[in-house]
Amino acid sequence: MSETEPAVRSPAFMAGRHPGRVGRAGGAARGAAQQASLREHNLSLVLRAIVEGTTPTTRARIASGVGVTRATASDLVDRLIEARLVAELAPELRSGAGRPGMLLAPAARTVVGLGLEVQVDHLAVRATDLTGATVAEARRDGDFRGSDPAVVLRQVARLAVPIVEGLAESVTIAGACVSIPALLRHGSGVVQLAPNLGWHDVDVVVILAEHLALPGIPLLLGNDADLSARAEVQARATAERTSRDDQSFLYIAGEVGIGGAIVVAGELARGQHGWSGEIGHAVIERDGPPCGCGAHGCLEQYAGRDVIMRSAGLPLDAPVETLLEAASRRGRASRALASAADAIGIAVATTLNLVDVERVVLGGMYARLFEHLRDGISAQVTERVLAARWSPVEIGPAVAGPGASLNGAGLRVLDDVVAHPAEWIASQPQAHG
Repeated sequence: MSETEPAVRSPAFMAGRHPGRVGRAGGAARGAAQQASLREHNLSLVLRAIVEGTTPTTRARIASGVGVTRATASDLVDRLIEARLVAELAPELRSGAGRPGMLLAPAARTVVGLGLEVQVDHLAVRATDLTGATVAEARRDGDFRGSDPAVVLRQVARLAVPIVEGLAESVTIAGACVSIPALLRHGSGVVQLAPNLGWHDVDVVVILAEHLALPGIPLLLGNDADLSARAEVQARATAERTSRDDQSFLYIAGEVGIGGAIVVAGELARGQHGWSGEIGHAVIERDGPPCGCGAHGCLEQYAGRDVIMRSAGLPLDAPVETLLEAASRRGRASRALASAADAIGIAVATTLNLVDVERVVLGGMYARLFEHLRDGISAQVTERVLAARWSPVEIGPAVAGPGASLNGAGLRVLDDVVAHPAEWIASQPQAHG
């Protein structure tokens, strides 16, 4: 699936994204434009190094890593500090000669990305800053199967109102990204199909853009599993103190539906139409039970939340803690989880035979059920993945924590700021004062 589909963007933030207009005034203009473009590119490299770094850094290390002079690095860092994208901390503790450099880190609580989530069993909103921290959040539980899209989107917009209004004047909302368990129409803000919600051909961004709760806020649309995987990339890079580029894995998140994403070198492998990762609709049995997508025997009909709860003899809305408690008694719930693990393992093994990654990450409800799912999944992977005999597959729980798709949605908004900080700075009112 496509991680995000851009739809409505701030005109000011988009200013300057017209390369065809560059250089039409002759050689001198081309040279000036190229030089300006290089400065903007370096500004992005510097901001990325600070935001994606696992520890605070210094101007000297940035200059070395980016490949610019110390004077240039210092000038770029000063621009980012003035724009409240980077914060200067205490001097670096060091021994030996020379003046210690000032440590630099992403600025906290100055710029946020707003994540809005529509799930089958809840709506949620979360504001995430450049450090990855949650600044504000809200949630409303419910049952949104077969729901009216316009009604639900109005509800999630209203849920955002106190957050938008409650953010201090010193906090700028860079944009909002809506997370939905759905196939997205490439290049638009349209949900092509969300089987478990009962939605199809819904222009989410147009509906939300007309709501007074989100005045003038640029909007994006994203698939929930893709956005969760985006959050997982950052969480693992931080936890393992490795670069984002070192992260490659198959991500599978279990809820009522089952989402998936393939991450290679820190980036989502989206596929030709942006629809890769639909592991929830991998076929387990071709003559199996009917699925909401219209096919039969999909993984969701063997390992989705509703199926597990029903097989365990529990109410569909029972919390996962109730399922875990029932499974500890080694009865019906334990058998339901064992059956789900086998089905997940078959789908994962099939995917790994097509996609060469050595790690499987279980997110959503599966992360909390990991101890009950691991052995069954591992047995299927060991038996069915051709390369497993030479290269064992690591299977582990997600580390991004609850609400990963909300974090990923906020981070996706902030990714645009990091990629184009010069445009972001130019779009802010103080830049024109």
